[in-house]
Amino acid sequence: MNDYTIPRTHVRRTLSVRADLEQVRVFDGAEMIASHRRSFDRGAQLENPQHLKTLEQFKHQARQHRGVNSLTKAVPACRKLLERAAERGANIGGLTTALLRLLERYGAAELQLAVEEALRKGSAHANSVRAALERQRAERGTPPPVAVNLPEHVRRKDTPVQPHKLDTYDQLTADDHDDAQPEQH
Repeated sequence: MNDYTIPRTHVRRTLSVRADLEQVRVFDGAEMIASHRRSFDRGAQLENPQHLKTLEQFKHQARQHRGVNSLTKAVPACRKLLERAAERGANIGGLTTALLRLLERYGAAELQLAVEEALRKGSAHANSVRAALERQRAERGTPPPVAVNLPEHVRRKDTPVQPHKLDTYDQLTADDHDDAQPEQH
């Protein structure tokens, strides 16, 4: 069996494949969505460069949105800062990355105050936020935060875990007791 690419918009859908000696065509209903040269190799991956390019662009956008969402959830003022930066044609991906680093280093409450200060001064740049954070730190007389690069398994240690119902485990042991014969004396 070989793998043939399809557009990312058609993944996880029921599609039809028609193959002859020359080509493999993939259909969504009556619409042909992909066509590839037929390969008689085993385990070959035949890729349409356009399919890969659009998938790469989609994943890049998704990564940016994930960063923006986590940032604006932790620091609501960042939404306004990012909007102003976008209006000025700034690189939103770079700004988001810089703000996420500052969030990790200083925390949400301090970053919120620094972003609000930068917005009041009409700035939509990470350096303005960084300067406000440093000014706040100096006023408190605390040492500069130190970036700690921990291994992935240590960073994941404190990841929140969604608890689940434990009654399903009770059902596992209940079946064993139901099948047991009562003792006779």
